[in-house]
Amino acid sequence: MSRSAHIRRAALATGTVAALAATLFTTAAASADPARAAAPDIDVKAVKADLDQLQSIADANGGNRAHGKAGYKASVDFIKGKLDQAGFKTQLQEFDNNGAKGYNVIADWPGGDESKTVMTGAHLDSVDAGPGINDNGSGSAGTLEVALAVAKSNLKPTKHLRFAWFGDEEDGMVGSQAYVSKLGADKSKIDAYLNFDMIGSPNPGYFVYDDDARLEKVFKDWFATKKIATEKETEGDGRSDHAAFKDAGIAVGGLFSGADYIKTEAQAKNWGGEAGKAFDACYHQSCDTSKNLDEKALDNNTDAIANAVWQLSS
Repeated sequence: MSRSAHIRRAALATGTVAALAATLFTTAAASADPARAAAPDIDVKAVKADLDQLQSIADANGGNRAHGKAGYKASVDFIKGKLDQAGFKTQLQEFDNNGAKGYNVIADWPGGDESKTVMTGAHLDSVDAGPGINDNGSGSAGTLEVALAVAKSNLKPTKHLRFAWFGDEEDGMVGSQAYVSKLGADKSKIDAYLNFDMIGSPNPGYFVYDDDARLEKVFKDWFATKKIATEKETEGDGRSDHAAFKDAGIAVGGLFSGADYIKTEAQAKNWGGEAGKAFDACYHQSCDTSKNLDEKALDNNTDAIANAVWQLSS
């Protein structure tokens, strides 16, 4: 995050046979539609393996994955390589800021109505101070594993699916603003943008973006089935990549597990963890490493992302 039935046997009557045939056709078509299937459970071990890789990249490149640094470009290459192998159509969108070249990774899953695109994104860069494993390796890895699940499932959604990993969010959402500024008239084709920035905070909360009622409901309903209380997300308002989309009139939604705000007694009662402590005491610090995560929050939030992608694209 930036600083700023069984069917009964047919009767022999012609009309009944015709009606039964129609019923069979409709049922078969619905059951054969992969987009209507439930989202798969995303293996949190795979998400953590991606985060271990991002940690290794930071360790090999001065301890961070910040814009303009070698660690960021290595992170881009890692994400893009996995998407290319899975069958996505990928591109690197370049931009410049503070005298350095930045990159957005954009990945499109073939098929679906491009005039109704469901877009899922996260920022991939860290601050200079540390490896940025919760902020925002967590959102990046969770989004990556959902994208890979789309490929593994050979999902054939009604709406088009696009995934994005934005650069230089930490300097003021520069990458996402560059992306949105180049959309032009195509911004009307984006049915929804879902943003995931910090989804594995070590003292986690479960916050849902309330910018769009339709998208908010998808997430709240999923958490309700898991008997997990949620709250409206306010800490990150205007501080992450959804801001550029919202300002352009695009419906936005997303999840957040908390940064440097302090967990209250009521929140600790609902979610566990420690009241009186920050949701992430290592926010924007060198200690935001692969140890700075809550696995349960990471797992729950990644599964919630998958559910939203499956639902909203059908």
